[in-house]
Amino acid sequence: MDQIDIQKNIERISEGDDAGFVEILNFYIKPVFNFVYRICGNSKDAEDITQEVFIKLWKNLKKYRPGTSFKAWLFSIARNTAIDWLRKKKNINFSAFEDEEGENKLFDSVVDESPWPDDLAIKAENSGMIEGFISKLPAIYKEVIVLRYKNQLTFDEIGEVIGRPANTVKSQHQRALNYLKKMLDASN
Repeated sequence: MDQIDIQKNIERISEGDDAGFVEILNFYIKPVFNFVYRICGNSKDAEDITQEVFIKLWKNLKKYRPGTSFKAWLFSIARNTAIDWLRKKKNINFSAFEDEEGENKLFDSVVDESPWPDDLAIKAENSGMIEGFISKLPAIYKEVIVLRYKNQLTFDEIGEVIGRPANTVKSQHQRALNYLKKMLDASN
């Protein structure tokens, strides 16, 4: 669904045609659920959070600025809703080595010159293994990986979603890849 389709559906909704919202809901419910599930790790909570995301979307649709990425805006709502949910439950885990900006000085000092993507493609015959590794990543890195590879957001869009500059997102992406590579190497 491209920007034109989104805009048409938003116009339909503003004219009182709820079918426009249903079309948006049907298109985005699975990616939003999957993203939220990866943040909270629990399907029951993910269902509740996803429902809350679409309620917030409905209530705040007038705040969407045409011409900006609807997908990034929606995933920002999803991320913020999931984080609020987790804060209420007080079970969010963050790396002990990260500072307040999400920077990890330990990984800044580790340089790996090996061609990770090629090695990963060759070694990762079982996607379930990679899914398991992704679920073990620290929350901020898991978010970046899921938004990048599961939801095909650009680094700029991910930055909009998580409220960080694109260069920080790129650094977090690289750190996440380093984590995944280490887990993959350790499993062999």
